[in-house]
Amino acid sequence: MEDNPEALTDLVPPDCLPESLRLGLAEALVSVHRPPAGGLPQRRPGEGDPARLRLAFEELLAHQLALVRLREQLRRRNAPAMGTPGRLWRRLEADLGFEPTSAQRRVIGQIREDLRRGRPMLRLVQGDVGSGKTLVALAACLDCVEAGLQAALMAPTELLAEQHLHSFLDWLGPLDIEVAWLTGRQKASERKATLRRLAAGEAPLVVGTHALFQGDVAFQALGLVVVDEQHRFGVHQRLALGEKGRRGDLLPHQLIMTATPIPRTLAMTAYADLDYSVIDELPPGRSPVTTVAVADTRRAEVIDRVAQACASGRQAYWVCTLVEESEALQCQAAEVTAAALSAALPQLSVGLVHGRLPAAAKEVVMGRFKAREIDLLVATTVIEVGVDVPNASLMVIENAERLGLAQLHQLRGRVGRGTVHSSCVLMYRPPPTETARQSIDALRRTGDGFEIARIDLDLRGPGEVLGTRQTGMLQFRIADLLRNQDLLPGVQRAAREMISHHPGAVDPLMRRWVGESLRFGQA
Repeated sequence: MEDNPEALTDLVPPDCLPESLRLGLAEALVSVHRPPAGGLPQRRPGEGDPARLRLAFEELLAHQLALVRLREQLRRRNAPAMGTPGRLWRRLEADLGFEPTSAQRRVIGQIREDLRRGRPMLRLVQGDVGSGKTLVALAACLDCVEAGLQAALMAPTELLAEQHLHSFLDWLGPLDIEVAWLTGRQKASERKATLRRLAAGEAPLVVGTHALFQGDVAFQALGLVVVDEQHRFGVHQRLALGEKGRRGDLLPHQLIMTATPIPRTLAMTAYADLDYSVIDELPPGRSPVTTVAVADTRRAEVIDRVAQACASGRQAYWVCTLVEESEALQCQAAEVTAAALSAALPQLSVGLVHGRLPAAAKEVVMGRFKAREIDLLVATTVIEVGVDVPNASLMVIENAERLGLAQLHQLRGRVGRGTVHSSCVLMYRPPPTETARQSIDALRRTGDGFEIARIDLDLRGPGEVLGTRQTGMLQFRIADLLRNQDLLPGVQRAAREMISHHPGAVDPLMRRWVGESLRFGQA
């Protein structure tokens, strides 16, 4: 190929791209393989090699088209139309004790419009920590139950699933609606009973982990699937759970939720197969969180601060992290820390929770913490999402330099959930890396999840932000979503133009760049 660059032109599909990228595809391929001395001239200062930009644009376009194709495939299917429900939601709202925000009401309205149609809903709901996504999900579930169908909520971890379960049980008590529970760690007898009730349609609502889409799980009439923190699952897993609800030619509706802030342009590119809603308002009364960074050489001062907070009637978290991925080592670190803090603070009740505790034991500890029987909760990052204890006003994150910005923001969101001023202490081992320093500085400056998402994107790139290892999407050969993000609006316009005016070029372009990964569209 190096000896005969003209041979590249024989491999090039029809060029249907906009004229704004004037370099032809064949010329771009030749230039990338055999760049001229000194490189090609820049079109604009800092824009980069036009040949590489041309190929990046085409690769981004192929991925965009693949996601749009997935969306089209799914939306040609049928789903149960739910009419105009709302009776159960009105009963729940009357007993909530607080007023949903206007953002929550707006998103609930968008979901209801989707549920009324006879096509599968595919909607991503993004909301910062504490914005009230669980209540929005419950509103959708109630509309489904009212229509005589079943709803399932799937969370990536058992602890997060438990938090949803407890919220649902608290809110649904007056409505006398059963909520089933299904995880991989259940006793065989409990699991068997739950499976029977789901298959018979006796359990209208179920909360669980990935165990919900395993082979032996069957529903009588699954009408809605809610997937929390979707980027931790994969496209295959999400679609597999949807297939659980197939009844003849009917598929269930799908509602995807994430507390991971994603810049809007990036979200529209990464999740082009989904409609997109944002809960951009926090409930009234939430207190801002003051964030400080402290070197671990001042550990004694931090312990004194915990003592003072708890002496005033408040509660605190102490989060342990390790650079190793081993859950066993994480748990061991938490156990050692809990013992040390119990010895240093004998006047306090210290609790411990980590991923290796049995579900029942975790539930007991979290219940005692919520009931204020535990002053200080030592935990691993299992408390990153879903935990809601308004009386907890202080969080200490040990080895904060080892965590990414988004995860630190998620953890910080466990405090500031009440009306009392809250604080987050980022304890780090000096000297931090440049990336860690920038992350810590960003958290000290702002609590805005979308601004943090922008900074996190700059620091880590889109692959880690969106979890491409889980999704199998966005694994590019030429393009880089961070470096090429200015191309994304043009990519979206070009995708619409190709679908409308050049449909014959869509499949060849997708095969060229996406290839076998297109199979997720048929999962």
